[in-house]
Amino acid sequence: MSKDEWEALCDGCGKCCMNKLEDEDTGEVALTRVACRLFDDSTCRCSQYPIRHQFVPECIVLSPANLRHNLYWMPETCAYKLLNNGNPLPDWHPLLTGSPDSVHKAGVSMQGATVPEFEIGEDDWEDHIIEEPT
Repeated sequence: MSKDEWEALCDGCGKCCMNKLEDEDTGEVALTRVACRLFDDSTCRCSQYPIRHQFVPECIVLSPANLRHNLYWMPETCAYKLLNNGNPLPDWHPLLTGSPDSVHKAGVSMQGATVPEFEIGEDDWEDHIIEEPT
């Protein structure tokens, strides 16, 4: 798979750009609506994607080589996770619909549903835990 083909698997939901909380005892990961400082809430894309590591060094570059190590925190609707687990892409996936807006129209993206991380103290992230949009 080429780099462009790999990148095209991303549906643009923005869930991976949300800060998550991990329970130290159970390992369970909770999604919050607290967005990375580079997340553009209107497009559900990183505002500085090509140079994001200059601003957020811990941002993970997902690749076929590290996918298995990252499955635990990835959203359930993520194409990378679905395909790795042998599941089909959802009907609303942009590769199937031909429209990058289909993820938003299906109501599974974080578009318009986030708060920037610089507005919320880390101690208050628990107040912003959400059920994952499906």
